[in-house]
Amino acid sequence: MEAFKTILFFLICSTMLCWVNGEVHRHQFVIQATPVKRLCNTHMAITVNGMLPGPTLEIKNGDTLEIEVVNKAKYNATIHWTGWADGPEFVTQCPIRPGGSYTYRFTIEGQEGTLWWHAHSSWLRATVYGAIIIRPREGESYPFPKPKRETAIILGEWWDANPMDVVRQATMTGAAPNNSDAYTINGQPGDLYKCSSQDTTIVPIDVGETNLLRVINAALNQPLFFTVANHKFTVVGADASYLKPFTTSVIMLGPGQTTDVLIQGNQLPARYYMAARAYQSAQNAPFDNTTTTAILEYKSAPCPAKKGINGPKPIMPSLPAYNDTNTVTAFSQSFKSPRKVEVPTEIDESLFFTIGLGLNNCPPNFPSSRCQGPNGTRFTASMNNVSFVFPQNFSLLQAHQHGIPGVFTTDFPATPPLKFDYTGNVSRSLYQPVPGTKLYKLKYGSKVQIVLQDTSIVTPENHPIHLHGYDFYIVAEGFGNFDPKTDTSKFNLVDPPQRNTVGVPVNGWAVIRFVADNPGVWIMHCHLDVHITWGLAMAFVVENGLGELQSLQAPPPDLPIC
Repeated sequence: MEAFKTILFFLICSTMLCWVNGEVHRHQFVIQATPVKRLCNTHMAITVNGMLPGPTLEIKNGDTLEIEVVNKAKYNATIHWTGWADGPEFVTQCPIRPGGSYTYRFTIEGQEGTLWWHAHSSWLRATVYGAIIIRPREGESYPFPKPKRETAIILGEWWDANPMDVVRQATMTGAAPNNSDAYTINGQPGDLYKCSSQDTTIVPIDVGETNLLRVINAALNQPLFFTVANHKFTVVGADASYLKPFTTSVIMLGPGQTTDVLIQGNQLPARYYMAARAYQSAQNAPFDNTTTTAILEYKSAPCPAKKGINGPKPIMPSLPAYNDTNTVTAFSQSFKSPRKVEVPTEIDESLFFTIGLGLNNCPPNFPSSRCQGPNGTRFTASMNNVSFVFPQNFSLLQAHQHGIPGVFTTDFPATPPLKFDYTGNVSRSLYQPVPGTKLYKLKYGSKVQIVLQDTSIVTPENHPIHLHGYDFYIVAEGFGNFDPKTDTSKFNLVDPPQRNTVGVPVNGWAVIRFVADNPGVWIMHCHLDVHITWGLAMAFVVENGLGELQSLQAPPPDLPIC
């Protein structure tokens, strides 16, 4: 789940203190194959507790979660939370093997709003995901009028196939994976798809109500626009941090991002479509261009239709063009923190990371059937020309904690090995990155700035970059090549938004800042899962500080072994 800035609860406070400060919520998640019928066909989808989406967890700031995960599926599995419970396979833990179980334990501290949990092993998160709703502590309130009702809106992506087979085939051929066949809202494709209108998601509202929609993009590979016919949104939060409220008729979320919006029941009592479809910034790349819908239904609407069969057809909203980068830019530049924040200013680590795709030449021992990328190549991706390779025998955190040699090196480059016109016409000689498990060391408490620079290698694209273990401030974004001489003056060091996933603009750049005060090994990756598969990732080793509270504690005794 997205970047809790916390460490496991039993490492930072005594059990008694935790009980005093917040509740302990215990759940069991059974990962299992479940028959799920969508688009007229039934597939054995991997789910949690037989649900799609999985269970919604509702807690308060300061509460503790204990989640026993039992893996009854035939695939390795992990769930992304935080700390030793962070979850990325072979980064902070080895996977929970089929037939195994593991209990994740952690406390939510200093975050309010909407997060989500999901599998972090291969493409399991296509169907293994759910919402986490974090309300204010007892006696505290939202910084906006209390909504009449709250609804989680989880956007997903559905293949009329087994997603694990889809990624396996792509890895075998070196080509791009097959596109999804539908998008979903709360697990349902909606009225515009075959065999789907019976189960279209209905979201209730009534005249005069102000309701809170907690929107999550759980799609595997696609940034999505989301809107509601004839209604405006007041955006109040994102990634479990509050925002200075602003009004918009459409929002865009990259995979991994959440956005909290207020919606008012101020229209004629009727039925209105909520709709989501792709924001596609990569030129000439095929994508799923379908539209998922749910129905915002006024309780006082005349003759409400039963499951979409009877009654008047809901009103359909207009959506931005698939490649409408201007709308995305206007939206993202509206994000500000509610008040002045403490942005790191004296920077200790000034980093510059290129992010983008690549093409590997076909290895001499590979048949042409394994090199079906453009012109007989294999797709790849990298940061600073390093294509990340996940270890297979130890997790990075275990190797770091126990000093196991040969698992990773700490020579990830702080700047690109070669400077070039990142967003211009790039020489084909720069298309083939170097594979490696390279990490970058950060001293505890160091103040870090990272310029994330998109490249036009293969194609420029909006990349949702997610950093585990931290929230960060997005101090600036722009187009073209980042120029410290002219672009530094654009930095917002007063009230920048705090997030855990930043959409790096297509053919552009974003600058983030954070303080490295959470020791451990933390992966930073593109949240388009196809790009992680290709190696668009790196990881930080944050060293211990002074004393127990500034140090990574021993792993839980029941951590899965490799």
